[in-house]
Amino acid sequence: MFFNPSRLTFARTRRGFTKARLAKELGLQVRSIQGYELSEYTPEPEKLAAISALLHFPVEFFSGDDLPVIEPDTVSFRSMSKMSAALRNTALGAGVMAFLLNDWIEERFRLPQANLPDLSDLSPEDAAATLRRVWGLGETPIGNLIHLLEAKGIRVYSLAIEAKEVDAFSVWHREHPFVFLNTFKSAEHSRFDAAHELGHLVRDRHSMLHGEDHNPEMEREANAFASAFLMPRANILARGSGVLTLDKLMQIKHIWGVSLAALAYRMNHLGLFTEWSYRNLCIQMAKNGYRTSEPRPMRHESSQVLRKIFDALRAEKITRSMLAKDLCIMQEDIDNLTFGLTLSTVSPNTAMAAPDNRRVLL
Repeated sequence: MFFNPSRLTFARTRRGFTKARLAKELGLQVRSIQGYELSEYTPEPEKLAAISALLHFPVEFFSGDDLPVIEPDTVSFRSMSKMSAALRNTALGAGVMAFLLNDWIEERFRLPQANLPDLSDLSPEDAAATLRRVWGLGETPIGNLIHLLEAKGIRVYSLAIEAKEVDAFSVWHREHPFVFLNTFKSAEHSRFDAAHELGHLVRDRHSMLHGEDHNPEMEREANAFASAFLMPRANILARGSGVLTLDKLMQIKHIWGVSLAALAYRMNHLGLFTEWSYRNLCIQMAKNGYRTSEPRPMRHESSQVLRKIFDALRAEKITRSMLAKDLCIMQEDIDNLTFGLTLSTVSPNTAMAAPDNRRVLL
């Protein structure tokens, strides 16, 4: 069987293995792993089977073509300086696997095309207001943000990485914008992350595509965009009259689908609090643990596009195991990218073939 050494490198880094750790687990010298990855020699079948089992990739995965590469400086990681190389590679590896899945999907379904204006010349506040006008959203709160992004041509996938350093990231691939959201975060946190990444996509596209420096100022501005996009000025001011106590904020935060802290920050930014009252409110939130555990949490949003795709595949008797086999990856990897949506189990003997014409979703 043909062996592609670049796929071994990918599988190793995707699972967070160093060469030394992989060699130790396999009972080999590090030089052997280096030789495999440098294409100096090919692992024997039994060694490849052991590698497959250890890294949790099918043996067939290692004979595929070269995979797409996501360069770290083209990605909008929020906390790159706090992120280890291993954790970064794990997240980027998830992105590459999403590209494989997305290519498979787009061969069979016609998804919405990207509708993202370039708003790089506007301030975060003005960019958020402009995008709302372009998309016809007015000043009303956004019901389901993931559904909105998908309708505008953004491919949204989930990350299952239990690490506080990885919130979310966005990247462009083949003219398609992708957003990845960590499902271990709260629903309110995830919505803000999605809006934050949207800010990068409409304001920092040139920087992302050309690998320019991703700096802290870009992160602050993406946060400001997310705050303004989720909580439009006029709507907040209309509801912000009167005494805004902690209990009152907890009652109304669900209107915009944001965290208690994010709502308080936005209201303070718009001048609805005095310096003393805002500081006192922050102290109360910290004392009650609301900085780390969101009170009265909302339900997580999920992908509408992926759900419709899985419904269509289920009707064709295409199972998750068949999809995973076609992509030469594990079923769990598909689950981790698709918000845990699953395909019902049906007969594994059903043939899988792409329709002659791609179906239109949304």
